[in-house]
Amino acid sequence: MDVVGDGERWTDRKETFTAWCNSHLRKAGTQIENIEEDFRDGLKLMLLLEVISGERLAKPERGKMRVHKISNVNKALDFIASKGVKLVSIGAEEIVDGNVKMTLGMIWTIILRFAIQDISVEETSAKEGLLLWCQRKTAPYKNVNIQNFHISWKDGLGFCALIHRHRPELIDYGKLRKDDPLTNLNTAFDVAEKYLDIPKMLDAEDIVGTARPDEKAIMTYVSSFYHAFSGAQKAETAANRICKVLAVNQENEQLMEDYEKLASDLLEWIRRTIPWLENRLPENTMHAMQQKLEDFRDYRRLHKPPKVQEKCQLEINFNTLQTKLRLSNRPAFMPSEGRMVSDINNAWGCLEQAEKGYEEWLLNEIRRLERLDHLAEKFRQKASIHEAWTDGKEAMLRQKDYETATLSEIKALLKKHEAFESDLAAHQDRVEQIAAIAQELNELDYYDSPSVNSRCQKICDQWDNLGALTQKRREALERTEKLLETIDQLYLEYAKRAAPFNNWMEGAMEDLQDTFIVHTIEEIQGLTTAHEQFKATLPDADKERLAILGIHNEVSKIVQTYHVNMAGTNPYTTITPQEINGKWDHVRQLVPRRDQALTEEHARQQHNERLRKQFGAQANVIGPWIQTKMEEIGRISIEMHGTLEDQLSHLRQYEKSIVNYKPKIDQLEGDHQLIQEALIFDNKHTNYTMEHIRVGWEQLLTTIARTINEVENQILTRDAKGISQEQMNEFRASFNHFDRDHSGTLGPEEFKACLISLGYDIGNDPQKKTGMMDTDDFRACLISMGYNMGEAEFARIMSIVDPNRLGVVTFQAFIDFMSRETADTDTADQVMASFKILAGDKNYITVDELRRELPPDQAEYCIARMAPYTGPDAVPGALDYMSFSTALYGESDL
Repeated sequence: MDVVGDGERWTDRKETFTAWCNSHLRKAGTQIENIEEDFRDGLKLMLLLEVISGERLAKPERGKMRVHKISNVNKALDFIASKGVKLVSIGAEEIVDGNVKMTLGMIWTIILRFAIQDISVEETSAKEGLLLWCQRKTAPYKNVNIQNFHISWKDGLGFCALIHRHRPELIDYGKLRKDDPLTNLNTAFDVAEKYLDIPKMLDAEDIVGTARPDEKAIMTYVSSFYHAFSGAQKAETAANRICKVLAVNQENEQLMEDYEKLASDLLEWIRRTIPWLENRLPENTMHAMQQKLEDFRDYRRLHKPPKVQEKCQLEINFNTLQTKLRLSNRPAFMPSEGRMVSDINNAWGCLEQAEKGYEEWLLNEIRRLERLDHLAEKFRQKASIHEAWTDGKEAMLRQKDYETATLSEIKALLKKHEAFESDLAAHQDRVEQIAAIAQELNELDYYDSPSVNSRCQKICDQWDNLGALTQKRREALERTEKLLETIDQLYLEYAKRAAPFNNWMEGAMEDLQDTFIVHTIEEIQGLTTAHEQFKATLPDADKERLAILGIHNEVSKIVQTYHVNMAGTNPYTTITPQEINGKWDHVRQLVPRRDQALTEEHARQQHNERLRKQFGAQANVIGPWIQTKMEEIGRISIEMHGTLEDQLSHLRQYEKSIVNYKPKIDQLEGDHQLIQEALIFDNKHTNYTMEHIRVGWEQLLTTIARTINEVENQILTRDAKGISQEQMNEFRASFNHFDRDHSGTLGPEEFKACLISLGYDIGNDPQKKTGMMDTDDFRACLISMGYNMGEAEFARIMSIVDPNRLGVVTFQAFIDFMSRETADTDTADQVMASFKILAGDKNYITVDELRRELPPDQAEYCIARMAPYTGPDAVPGALDYMSFSTALYGESDL
């Protein structure tokens, strides 16, 4: 390794390395004072290597000459190299010459090889192993965080922690403070020198006063702690091994004792349980046998399961013990006589055999006693069920509820009786079973046979009586059913005919009283015809009424003849004869009222028809007149007759004639008011509504006013821009030519063609106005017919004439654009050129120049709105007149 090329100040390590060398040389009864002088002859250097390595070096030269010294140093260096250390740039001559840096480098190489390299902690060695050892030893201590061999040791707590970890009695660590590093370092150095035989190799003040303590010096000193405490570590390891062996042995002995005790207890329980299971003395009562069975169940649920767990645990403990003995090189465990696992398994097999036989015996005895109890209980249960079923049945069969029942109720009673008969037949088997069980109990000489026989006889007698009553009730129900069916048929026929007739009368009353809304003569005539047809059906309806009342009278005769006790009214309908007669009388009263209402409405509709015709005649004249005037105004706006002043005079006279037509509009409004008051909503005599007339009239007034305003604006534009009447006529002629739909507006393509026809080059120079077509003009003309052209320039023009992006260009917008293009107006470039003159040909202008050249209010206006000039030639207070000029014409933001 390169020990001298790292550029560090080796002289700062002299004290540490000298102390380290003396800690080993004093074992040989010597020491050094000056590290670079005392190693020059090589003798103490060879002695140092023998002490730290425990090996003998070659015999040294005792001469005083330089050659002898070089020979001794070479022997030392050769020995170091033989230990696998590569010496770079270190020669015997430098050591003999007393080169401090080379000498310290050599000593550091020796320290690394013999004090640090052999350190090994958890598969890490040398520097990393030493650092890991320090981290592990100081981990439990607060405020100690060893990450390196320089700044981690500055506060001294790391050294104190190493000492306290191995010799806690030497330092009271709790009293140390992190903010007192000098005390911490001196305490550690003094204790190490006094009690651990580690010489003081470092200076506390140097460590504290240095931003980064010398790493090699710290490593050298810390390695001394490692070697000082390595013996204690070996003793600790040996003690741990002994404790581990003893702990294993103690655990095994405890497992043996536990096995012996558990095996003895389990065998004793088996010995006591088997005689109980082998007891086969029978009991005389079912209760006693059930108690024996319950005891056996307790045994299986409560007593045996814990023993099964104990047996299982015993086998597990035995196997675990044998495994641990085998793994720890101990002899196998042999239980006491009769307590082997096989002995326990044999005893357990005998227990289960006795248990199986005992359970079979218990079940057989219980079955034997259960038979008699079961038969007696079965008799009592079936008898109780039968008696509960027959309770109240005789009273039910004697009832005469059918005498006041309706037909549906009679049918329900019959179905209920049929269900009862089915139920009665089903209970026949139970009665026979009760008799059979009683017979079997008599044959088995049951102790309570007399009471069983008495109860059985009573059940049989009651059964015969129920059969007789059942037959008698069936006959009475069937007789009553036939009588009520006849009445029911009449009721049903009455309901079938009364319901539709009643609905007809209710519908007729509703129609006769229904308010009607009609709007035409035809509709009232239709209602009158329908009413006459209804009146023609009244005689047939009266015949149906009399037939329905006859059915009801037939029912009354049957009830009186056979003395039938009717429980209620007709079940199929709630319509009574009284209701039918009352509604019929009401219908006959409503017919003449309807006749009068229809006559009055017919007269009202004739009056409404006259109003419709009157309004239609006027609207059919006014509507076309408004449309004609609108078309005439459109033609006037696009035609060119005379000057603009002549056109304006003509339009104002036209406007006056239109306003004079207003009385006819007012008269039509009066007729419309009469129509609305009469609630007339449509008029087949005209397609014009009052709203159409109003909108058309308003549009007519608006159009004439707008047209007059356009001409006035054209006069203002012409006078303001200096456009001649001939130019204005040319603009109008071009505009009208391309306004093919006479809408007063141009679409984008029409506008483009119009510009080209005026000599405007859309594709190239927007300022070129020659009045004739060159090659480019001809290209533009072709473009207007569908060929390709420059779209960017045309888009710019469209943004001027159609700022709202409506897709059309009005004549006024067209005139404004053409006047702007033909007039001589100021531009942003011209304003910028004027500012440049005022600024003395500079790219900026100052406040003083503005106030000197412009009127005060205009100068202040410019100063307030001009942005600061930021060009490379800017001076303090310079203003940007270029951006200001473009902003004035909307080419940038002001």
